[in-house]
Amino acid sequence: MNPALLARLRGPGVFAAVAVLALVVAPLLLEPFRLNLLAKYLCFAIVALGIGLAWGQGGMLVLGQGVFFGLGGYAMGMHLKLVDARGDLPDFMVWSGVEQLPALWKPFANPVFALFMVVAGPMLIAAVLGLLVFRQRVRGAYFAILTQALAAAFVILLVGQQGLTGGTNGLTNFFELFGRDLAADSTQRGLYFVVAIVTGLLYLGARQLVNSRFGRLLVAVRDGEDRVRFLGYDPARVKTVTFVISAGMAGLAGALFVPVVGIISPALLGVVPSLELVVAVAVGGRFALAGAILGAVVMGYAKTSFSEQFADGWLYLQGALFILVMTLAPRGILGLVSAARDAPARRAARRAGPPEPGPAGPGTIRAMEEVT
Repeated sequence: MNPALLARLRGPGVFAAVAVLALVVAPLLLEPFRLNLLAKYLCFAIVALGIGLAWGQGGMLVLGQGVFFGLGGYAMGMHLKLVDARGDLPDFMVWSGVEQLPALWKPFANPVFALFMVVAGPMLIAAVLGLLVFRQRVRGAYFAILTQALAAAFVILLVGQQGLTGGTNGLTNFFELFGRDLAADSTQRGLYFVVAIVTGLLYLGARQLVNSRFGRLLVAVRDGEDRVRFLGYDPARVKTVTFVISAGMAGLAGALFVPVVGIISPALLGVVPSLELVVAVAVGGRFALAGAILGAVVMGYAKTSFSEQFADGWLYLQGALFILVMTLAPRGILGLVSAARDAPARRAARRAGPPEPGPAGPGTIRAMEEVT
């Protein structure tokens, strides 16, 4: 078969195989607890996909995606707590001495508003931040530190508002999701399918975006922002749009995470969780969108496995895994796979030697005659 045709079919073929594994094989082979863990990993994979888009394709090292993940998660959590309260105050407000439902909470009783804010809230904040930062040409390490500081400030805000956000404990003890019992295995299985399908659709959308004219412009901004500006484009607008899209993905992931795991708290949103997601993207391969998803799933599975088998030293093993992958494969797992796939072609090219020069054309002959 034509190699070019094989190359074009490789991507859809791999996606179809992964879809079969996720939607058919995994639900059949995994027990409910393990399937729920996989759904959790896929929620993190959605955040990682946004990081891969912003960092891998756009060169924006985002160290504060926990902020947008938390905004989406808290929006969904607020709705679920109001549903469980059935007109009364949520349980943690009663314990905190709150006597009246805060005005900020009231609109989230409407499921349409809550679902809208899951995505719109993070995207709006990202748009404002992006316009303020990128217009001032803040980039590189300065932008990374700014997003990291934003995550730290967000956690401090949440912890300090015990009566509004649940403080350190966050929001938990959810019992119902759109009329269905969250504790039922059938509900959790359905949630897994929703998370898996959403992950696949977002991956396809992000891939389409990267392959578009906008995607090529985004990569150009990553590789030479000043050159793009001199050509008449606005890098700030390109980076802001990408940052907003990645924030929307993180918010949606947070909303899916809440019913899957049953909790949203500041401990899941701070600097360390945000850094772990960046590490996961690096492990999978930040220059490929599929690598971001793969890295999140691999690191999530490794974290679970190490913590189950080595309760005292699993953090060291997780760090060793990151160092090992980055040492052997600086471009991540997918970069290593790509290098292994292309190795036979490179060896064949080296054995063949340099190409022989072709026949001199009229222009070459005329140039030689002018020199002599």
